[in-house]
Amino acid sequence: MKNFVARQPIFNRQKQVVAYELLFRSGHLEVYDAADDDDATVSVISGAFLLLGMDKATHSKRAFINFTRNLLKKDLVTQLPRQSVVIEILENIEPDAEIVEICTRLKRLGYVIALDDFIFSEKFQKLFELIDIIKVDFLVTTGQERSNIISLVNNPRIKFLAEKVETIADFEQAASLGYSYFQGYFFSKPEILSEEDVPSYKAQYARVLHEIHRPDMDYARMEEIIKHDVAFSYKLLKYVNSAYFGFRQEVDSVRHALVLLGKRQVEQWISLLILKELGKESPEEIIVLSVMRAKFGELLVQKMNLRELSSDVFIMGMFSLLDCLLHRPMQDILKELPISTDIKQALLGSDSLLGNIYCLILSYEKGQWNQFAHCAAKCNVAEVDVPDIYLQSLQWVEEFFEQTRN
Repeated sequence: MKNFVARQPIFNRQKQVVAYELLFRSGHLEVYDAADDDDATVSVISGAFLLLGMDKATHSKRAFINFTRNLLKKDLVTQLPRQSVVIEILENIEPDAEIVEICTRLKRLGYVIALDDFIFSEKFQKLFELIDIIKVDFLVTTGQERSNIISLVNNPRIKFLAEKVETIADFEQAASLGYSYFQGYFFSKPEILSEEDVPSYKAQYARVLHEIHRPDMDYARMEEIIKHDVAFSYKLLKYVNSAYFGFRQEVDSVRHALVLLGKRQVEQWISLLILKELGKESPEEIIVLSVMRAKFGELLVQKMNLRELSSDVFIMGMFSLLDCLLHRPMQDILKELPISTDIKQALLGSDSLLGNIYCLILSYEKGQWNQFAHCAAKCNVAEVDVPDIYLQSLQWVEEFFEQTRN
């Protein structure tokens, strides 16, 4: 059976990623099926721990993994390193004496335990001394309920995680109520600023992006732009001289680096480096996710025998969160970028080939399996091919950040 594993970031109050929840879909079903909970967890573990490795699957951060009663009884948890996982006890597990005994033993062994989709009930009192994290679904609770849960649990040792946090407003409310961790896509919904509020250095990098994507880009003009930023020049040369490229002789000038890379590589790699610079004051996950979307899309179209779209899809993925980095509406940013109309329309939600590929990328990333199946069919992509492409993309992203890390 093919393992479909995606991941969703979990943030702290500083909007830093501290963990990932690993999301599952069994390969022979169109959507997740609760009847296959055991297979789901085993497949997540085999996909993340055995096939890819936790260092790449979660950037060496903890993995939240759902466990069924049956798998808890079978002691599968203890086969996993306690420093790498958070054991999520599903909401449909009755907290009876058997579960209390299992959790007591896991706690003694040093495992972190979470209650998933928590709704307060007195029956959970016996678990509160053993639980480290309680997850609260922000799509099904109101503002008052979100606050009451913390008061009712009344245990300062327990940390609360707000999940399905989809807006900045939800994030800010959760933080004000005392939640410590946050899960959802609030970080990808930009807080729009006026043009005057956008820092000048971000505007400068936006101009560089504009320049490198011009059809008449020339290396002399590009060199002059890059050389005006000493730090950026240094990072470009450091990257070009990294083991990733393996050039035999040292590349010691910006012009030499540009010529060696070629126009397509210049577009991709300088865009990537600029995104990292733009993201210095934003959650790092925005940059990670942008790069992940870029590579995932590129590998997808190669699998679709549409290699001629590789560059467009790579740029589409990289620019998909540019509004979050520049704090401006995507529509306004795209007006200023000399990229293809097809890319612009896809990023704005068009029903087109690139738009369908973008839909496939987003739906897999978020574990929206119904939507993923629909988009895969529209792109004529075999669903069973996608998990391997996703894992290859994760590996590539890990290697890229290793090479460009300060």
